[in-house]
Amino acid sequence: MILRVKFAKENYLKYISHLDLMRLFQRAFRKADIPMKYSEGFNPHPKFSIASALPLGISSIGEYMDAELEKKISITTFIHRMNQVLPNGIKILKAKYIEDNKSVSSMIDWGHYKIQFRLENLLTEEEVKKNIEDVLKLDKIIIIKQKKKKGKIRKREKNIRPFIGNVVIKEVKDNVVSMEVLLKTGDSGNLKAVDFLSALEKYTSFNIIYDTTRIHRLELYTERNGEIVPLL
Repeated sequence: MILRVKFAKENYLKYISHLDLMRLFQRAFRKADIPMKYSEGFNPHPKFSIASALPLGISSIGEYMDAELEKKISITTFIHRMNQVLPNGIKILKAKYIEDNKSVSSMIDWGHYKIQFRLENLLTEEEVKKNIEDVLKLDKIIIIKQKKKKGKIRKREKNIRPFIGNVVIKEVKDNVVSMEVLLKTGDSGNLKAVDFLSALEKYTSFNIIYDTTRIHRLELYTERNGEIVPLL
């Protein structure tokens, strides 16, 4: 029995690594007395997988995992028990038993982000929107990716335009820009929010003060027949 679970990762816990998050859930399953299915072998561990690892410093209210249970318990009981033992900042929001054998990570196609940053240069809301409109009209938006291999730094160009969906400017106030953006996420392609910001600075007149950047993931989506829908 596979339970698909939606959870939040916020506050100071946005700074813990993906590995530490896995360990946190392992302890929480035991403390909450959840009848998890365990792997076989010398060092058995509960069978669960988290959909998409968040980079350090990014908060979210749209994270997902699949947990495999030995026996069925009510969803209300699962959520209540888990939230009683989880630390402040990690919270189970929703859960549902699924029959599909596709892994949650393989289903993800898009991530929906709220991004906020301060500009060093003074721009009006109309100027900000015009900059974004001009960028989205481009066929190619090139960033340089670096990878260390055999002690050498290798650089390659990457066109990220196909990885950018909707970009909506929510507010520009006191030189602080708030936007929501849909970015490719998962096995079919992945664009980090920080790389999206780097591209904006390259292709617009934005001078972003990166210390002021706040990135918050709102939701993860799957794409079915051209329609983008949430996982739960």
